[in-house]
Amino acid sequence: MTLSCRPGCGACCIAPSITSPLPGMPNGKPAGVPCVNLLPDYRCAVFGKPERPAFCGGLQPEAQMCGDSRDGALIWLAQLETATAP
Repeated sequence: MTLSCRPGCGACCIAPSITSPLPGMPNGKPAGVPCVNLLPDYRCAVFGKPERPAFCGGLQPEAQMCGDSRDGALIWLAQLETATAP
């Protein structure tokens, strides 16, 4: 089953680190820091655009990742970030 992003969430644009360049963030972004492309309504300003990093396009909403709330998604993604840190 394909999930849609939860309105007003943006957890996947905050919790994970991104090591590739992003528009407005040429050195990527550290974990826990909101992406500069995260709009006030928590949508992505570069969604569907060619400059969107491959990491972002590959991160698809899933029931386990998204949980039942924005806070749950932030916690899950932060734990994944810690578990996969070099």
